[in-house]
Amino acid sequence: MTLYVNLAELLGTRIEQGFYRPGDRLPSVRALSVEHGVSLSTVQQAYRLLEDNGLAMPKPKSGYFVPVGRELPALPEVGRPAQRPVEISQWDQVLELIRAVPRKDVIQLGRGMPDVLSPTLKPLLRSLARVSRRQDLPGLYYDNILGCMDLREQIARLSLDSGCQLTAEDIVITTGCHEALSASIHAICEPGDIVAVDSPSFHGAMQTLKGLGMKALEIPTDPITGISLEALELALEQWPIKVIQLTPNCNNPLGYIMPEARKRALLTLAQRFDVAIIEDDVYGELAYSYPRPRTIKSFDEDGRVLLCSSFSKTLAPGLRIGWVAPGRYLERVLHMKYISTGCTATQPQIAIAEFLKGGHFEPHLRRMRSQYQRNRDLMLDWVSRYFPAGTRASRPQGSFMLWIELAEGFDTLKLNRMLVEQGVQIAVGSIFSASGKYRNCLRMNYAAKPTAQIEEAVRKVGAAASKMLAEAVD
Repeated sequence: MTLYVNLAELLGTRIEQGFYRPGDRLPSVRALSVEHGVSLSTVQQAYRLLEDNGLAMPKPKSGYFVPVGRELPALPEVGRPAQRPVEISQWDQVLELIRAVPRKDVIQLGRGMPDVLSPTLKPLLRSLARVSRRQDLPGLYYDNILGCMDLREQIARLSLDSGCQLTAEDIVITTGCHEALSASIHAICEPGDIVAVDSPSFHGAMQTLKGLGMKALEIPTDPITGISLEALELALEQWPIKVIQLTPNCNNPLGYIMPEARKRALLTLAQRFDVAIIEDDVYGELAYSYPRPRTIKSFDEDGRVLLCSSFSKTLAPGLRIGWVAPGRYLERVLHMKYISTGCTATQPQIAIAEFLKGGHFEPHLRRMRSQYQRNRDLMLDWVSRYFPAGTRASRPQGSFMLWIELAEGFDTLKLNRMLVEQGVQIAVGSIFSASGKYRNCLRMNYAAKPTAQIEEAVRKVGAAASKMLAEAVD
């Protein structure tokens, strides 16, 4: 990626995070040239790119400014979860979301679905067709319990981008990231154990804890910097926590990327208290910045980090291909995988390996990152336009999920029931908490290319929320 694009992304992130507010003067071309060691023309190109994206506005003889009209919603508040381990609930609400059958008359804003209509996926479809036509029928046989060697080698190569030094032997192919998380939790914990999680947190991981009879200790999480290390340290001192489970890169649902220094500090905490870390990196490849952020696993020297990911968000969820690098827990994870699903489906593994070896993955990622970043900006504009005054929203630094916080006491369960009747579905906030917090919050997906129908769906969400708030006042 060229220097001016890197610089534009850095300045854009600072604007989106509120470092520069609407109306603020941005650093001069000369000051940025000196600060970053680049030419004046490079800075000028960066500012032109920001101008094209609506993030900067030139004023003659005065420099560049953040447009006054760009008033983004305030960031969500840092949650105040229970300061004790709790039993996980909310299964009924999760089931309501995941059992929804795709329908043309319903705009699905709630599911974690990427855009699978991109033309950059055509080589993958061709690979799937080729594998199914091969005379030796490789896709119909069992493969190694670890997974296809070709795919594991390609994943090991990709892991270099996140700072990891993995080999094919370090990796286990799973049936999606969900199995990677489940096998990892099951390999380390027993019924009754306590797992520290970021809050809000991915509902799938918490429902795994519920199914295995474990308790969650929710740790307050900042929408920009991630899990509170101070609160986590206090929790580790007070409770016999067995493992820390979190999503530090392009978090689901808040969208932040945990700063590198805090990732190192988290690992140091885990070493000090001798606990494992289960790191969900399923969205890490979709970071808008370049290079992609490092994983906590990349700093791990004693094998205590179990890194989980998949191709469900970068390619397509229907492939059901994930993976885990379990470190010192490899044998236990293999056993858990064997007693749950055994070998993972072979045909999609072979096709994905072909897709990766053919050099198609990186162009696809570049296209999707760019699309998702543009969609995020548009979705934030729609939220500002259509949602009630005082609505708060996250600033995702990657992926395609937006977290929205409405007034305290608002009921998004009731909101979702109203919206389903209007052909729209959202993800209610309470499923992202072990104890049912965040009932006044919701998550919306902005992966698909924008259409008038999607904008109308977002308008319906905002209008229904405004109506509910007005009725509550009356």
